[in-house]
Amino acid sequence: MLWYNDGKMERTIFHVDVNSAFLSWEATYRLKHLSETVDLRTIPSAVGGDLNKRHGIVLAKSIPAKKYGVTTGEPIVRALEKCPQLLIVPPNHALYEKSSKAFIEILKKYSPDVEQYSIDEAFLDMTGMEKLFGPPIVAANTIKDEIYNTLGFTVNIGISTNKLLAKMASDFTKPNRVHTLFPEEIREKMWPLPIRELLFVGHATESKLLNLGIKTIGQLALTDPDILVSHLKKQGEAIWNFANGRDVSLIENNEPAAKGYGNSTTIAFDVTDISQAQPILMTLAESVGRRLRKDNVRAGVVALSIRYFDLSFESHQKTLRSSTNITNELYQAACQLLEECWDFVTPIRLLGIQATKLTESTERQLSLFDTCDFEKQEKVDDAVDKIREKFGLGSIVRGSLLQPPGKNSNKNN
Repeated sequence: MLWYNDGKMERTIFHVDVNSAFLSWEATYRLKHLSETVDLRTIPSAVGGDLNKRHGIVLAKSIPAKKYGVTTGEPIVRALEKCPQLLIVPPNHALYEKSSKAFIEILKKYSPDVEQYSIDEAFLDMTGMEKLFGPPIVAANTIKDEIYNTLGFTVNIGISTNKLLAKMASDFTKPNRVHTLFPEEIREKMWPLPIRELLFVGHATESKLLNLGIKTIGQLALTDPDILVSHLKKQGEAIWNFANGRDVSLIENNEPAAKGYGNSTTIAFDVTDISQAQPILMTLAESVGRRLRKDNVRAGVVALSIRYFDLSFESHQKTLRSSTNITNELYQAACQLLEECWDFVTPIRLLGIQATKLTESTERQLSLFDTCDFEKQEKVDDAVDKIREKFGLGSIVRGSLLQPPGKNSNKNN
């Protein structure tokens, strides 16, 4: 057991990350419940987009697909150009939510402090758990093996003394591995890596650092932080601290305070413009609205969750004039919340929408200034739900997701 010089116990933090989550969950489900014989994880395959219309992005890809250069977040069309034989399967968000819940329930058996960072990853505070589960590496392997034996998919687990280093460790060699990145291992394991491997360094930041002659995480760590701040503002100081393994953020046990419906997504790139955030919010609003309508309930409160590049978290909510399950109303509320609480500078890495204060009432408080035909919107949503239920989630896509981001963001679409 490790102790600080001031006598306080040093923290032990795990970061558990599902390997190619959406693809792994699809593969496991198809093998176990649909009696398929081909494991999607063993062939060039990806989850995302619409195979017939060839639009959308790659949400997850297999290791064989990665060997062709297919990357998460790239357009389906480009992925198919790289790998014409790529098997694309549409996303099944209901399955992913169920798989995520089962995954988190296993983690809660090992620690009372679990922070679900996104649908497929979580932090655990394992400080002082050695007496129950053995040394950290032993405990991590026990968790990893239980997830695989019980649920059928693999995870990577990173171990360190803070969240940043644990998350960096979990990104080392995949799949189905346990890695450590303790402070004394930073110089050997992290500093030789290219700067793009540092958590929260996106393409734009990488370009600026390369222009400064900074190519590795180690070079970044040894750079005068004042130079970084002069070029990158607040982010410069943050990534300098990260390169030196410094992170003081705590595990946030984010149990939902009240019954509601929600969905969130970790984004494969830094969101720095409202036009990048809008299609993500529309997709989340569709998912939440569909579940509300399925259960024949409406929400009176909409909340927006934001996770920034530096692991900081912010949540903002608003009470609606009338309870709703209309996708576009949920979307508009989320956009308004984003505009109210975001500075449009700090890069975003996760967005989430939660709908609470549920009711089965269909009454609506009307206003003389309402220009929306709510009855028509409800019929459109109902028709979309029925089409997707019959032909799959990728069978119909809103026009707002096909046009250039940012256009008609305040119109009913």
